[in-house]
Amino acid sequence: MSEEAEKREEEKEEFKHIVRILDADLDGKRSVVHSLCGIKGIGWRVAKVIVISTGIDPGVRMGDLSDDEIEQLKGAINTVEKRLPWWMLNRRKDLRSGSDRHLMGADHMLQLREDINLLRKIRSYRGIRHERGLKVRGQRTKSTGRRGLVVGVIRKKQLAAVAKGGARERGR
Repeated sequence: MSEEAEKREEEKEEFKHIVRILDADLDGKRSVVHSLCGIKGIGWRVAKVIVISTGIDPGVRMGDLSDDEIEQLKGAINTVEKRLPWWMLNRRKDLRSGSDRHLMGADHMLQLREDINLLRKIRSYRGIRHERGLKVRGQRTKSTGRRGLVVGVIRKKQLAAVAKGGARERGR
């Protein structure tokens, strides 16, 4: 009995509540596939391909993995462009290099910011919409996406009340 209790305590000590991969803190309580989705640029499908290609059980919790398995995952993530088919990559036909790439982590965010700045610089329609903080992808804007204090009907009522008050003052 005491040996089993010691083993349980050792397992609890080995359990990692937070695993750090690509500058992202991943939850150790979630399964490996779902935990990898916490990295920018890795979705459910890409995570599943990475985990299966490394030979790790996709259903096991991230915190239960050994240090060797975590290193194996990190290596697989670094070479993900070779493991994925071309149609699963998130940056196909890159503007500068012309090659197919898969960006993850901070690289993904930096590249997105660069793309938006390029759109602004060349004064494209999308770039101008980004600058003004308006919807970019053709959504309707008449009734949705409103910010601030002024909302249609209430504003009209206030204007009507002010107009009535002004008319009364003129009449006196």
